[in-house]
Amino acid sequence: MSENLKVLSLKYRPQVFSDLIGQNIVAETITNSIKFDKIPNAYLFTGIRGVGKTTIARIVAKSLNCIKGFDSICRDNFCENCKAISNSNHIDVLEMDAASKTGVDDVRDLIEFSRYGPSIAKYKIFIIDEVHMLSKQAFNALLKTLEEPPKYLKFIFATTEIKKIPVTVISRCQRFDLSRVKSEELFQYIKKIKDLEKGKVNDEALKLIVKISEGSVRDALSLLDRAILSLNKNEELDLNKAQKIFGYFDKSQLIKLFELIFEGKDKEVLKIYRSIFDQGVEPKVFLNDFLELLYFFKNIDSLKAVGTSFSLNDEEFELIKKISNKLDESTLILFWQFTIKTLEELDIVFNQNLSIEMFLIRLMHLKGTNNDLDLSKQVNIPESDNQVSTKSYSIENKDFFDLKNKTIGQIKNTTQEKQPDIKIKENNKSQEILINSFDDLLKVCILKKEIKLKYELEKNINLVSFDNQRIKISFNEDLDKEFIKILSSKLYDWTGKRWIITLSKEKGSPSIKEKEMNVKKIFLNKFKESVIYKEILENFPDAELLDFKIGEKNND
Repeated sequence: MSENLKVLSLKYRPQVFSDLIGQNIVAETITNSIKFDKIPNAYLFTGIRGVGKTTIARIVAKSLNCIKGFDSICRDNFCENCKAISNSNHIDVLEMDAASKTGVDDVRDLIEFSRYGPSIAKYKIFIIDEVHMLSKQAFNALLKTLEEPPKYLKFIFATTEIKKIPVTVISRCQRFDLSRVKSEELFQYIKKIKDLEKGKVNDEALKLIVKISEGSVRDALSLLDRAILSLNKNEELDLNKAQKIFGYFDKSQLIKLFELIFEGKDKEVLKIYRSIFDQGVEPKVFLNDFLELLYFFKNIDSLKAVGTSFSLNDEEFELIKKISNKLDESTLILFWQFTIKTLEELDIVFNQNLSIEMFLIRLMHLKGTNNDLDLSKQVNIPESDNQVSTKSYSIENKDFFDLKNKTIGQIKNTTQEKQPDIKIKENNKSQEILINSFDDLLKVCILKKEIKLKYELEKNINLVSFDNQRIKISFNEDLDKEFIKILSSKLYDWTGKRWIITLSKEKGSPSIKEKEMNVKKIFLNKFKESVIYKEILENFPDAELLDFKIGEKNND
């Protein structure tokens, strides 16, 4: 293939260690091992895609088998061995893709082939790419040969999933973790190649390519190739055109949108978002960029303009720094939590675009607004036979919407919550827990960390009666088959007494979960009668309120 017809990632593939970028320590270590004739039986290269795993494997193979010797290794005018290795057709250097040859029979053929010495080279070398794809039996078949191979045989493994390789294999290899290439180094590299290709791409567009590639040299070169091919004659690729080509949008739009959120200007916020969406930006990409922006707002004082992986230009950096001085850190953290939650919601929402719009509206209310919502009436749920304590709930305007000040205080670590008040009777032999009600039983489950048992009691059980170590229940079809056996055993362990658990044909009282759903339903209907909900429907006729969380009223 003509050099001019090759894609850039192949055309400019490093041929010697000095051509590598971003892997100086790896190159130096391997160079020293070859110089001092302390070559390991097997090399293992791991790292993300496009950082040089297979490239370094071929350079090692050439370094060991170059006719001119390691000190004079071929760089331009290749000897027969180096040329054949570069073209992946050397008789003594076998490249195998473990993704297509995963079985034990493939490895056995390889081991059988290894019994014969090299034909024309000094070493016979097996390069196995994506080695983690080999089966367990294939790895086991390879172990003995890998530990004590003939002197002429060397293995080179490459993988992106190091955790899938058995430790017995890893321990027999000299492992090298290839790092992502730093942004500045990658920028200078693709800028140099752009000049060699006489491509007209400005620095801002190159920085965007570096950002998208995430430290992968191959990705960066592929994007540069695409950028150059998209240009007409005498046309230069600037940042705006690059953003359209690669599906990215101007960060200044997002910063402006963020600023408008804090000003509560919902129409302007949605207008900017819709313009971003019209550019072809996917909702998940938008949210990930939003998270990145939140990070910058939170940590801008500890960052430098050149240390943000080209995510921001100088003007955007200074603008974020100016705005961040007016923001409360707790609000940014709360925004982060809601953004993560919305990312999870996107997987179950059909129209992701509408979900993002509602997300932005929620953020404006999280920041704190003044609305005429009046739902301060309490809703009382009557007690039932299961003796679960009655709770009184309410929604108040300031409590519901001023989440900036209220919500963070409500998010508590479970270890900070008050432990259940359980009566314990001390005997000489042990401590027995007194369980006098269904409510006590649930509290003991929490105390003993029996989460699954508590889940079954709350969701799948309808209590008929609870009295004097006798429990009568009905249940639904989701109840665990071993439930009665497990509950009886736990009750005996906790109380030291035998309990009788009987099944009844009576329906019994609603389960805890059913009660909670009834409470939610009441509040949902109440909220739909509110002024704010009606205002939302006026602006967004397609909007629909599906769910919200009810917090217990705090009288402190």
